[in-house]
Amino acid sequence: MRTLVAVLLALLALTGVAACSSDDTAGPEIDPAAATVIDVRTPAEYADGHLSGAVNIDVQDDVGFLNGVRNLERDGSYIVYCRSGNRSAVATKRLQDMGFTDVTDAGGLQEAAAATGLPIVTT
Repeated sequence: MRTLVAVLLALLALTGVAACSSDDTAGPEIDPAAATVIDVRTPAEYADGHLSGAVNIDVQDDVGFLNGVRNLERDGSYIVYCRSGNRSAVATKRLQDMGFTDVTDAGGLQEAAAATGLPIVTT
């Protein structure tokens, strides 16, 4: 009986260690495959480098922003980023206020690239 208890305790200990170990090969934190990626910087910033497949909708251009999001599905999935994370936070809030239900603020360009696994490209 003591042997059985010892084996069970050993198995529990090993299971706990495996569950707590980190996986250094983990992929992106945000999956862009089912989302539209939106770069909310200026067109000039976008041209200097943006995430592959991202659309450019400048949050600082009020009319352009409204026109850019007008035809987007309110229940679609969106990943928003900018240069440092400030404008992406503003754009995320604006989109949510407009009724968009699945908007992820990915922060700045480098942070968004790391989180999505998308490469940075230039036009």
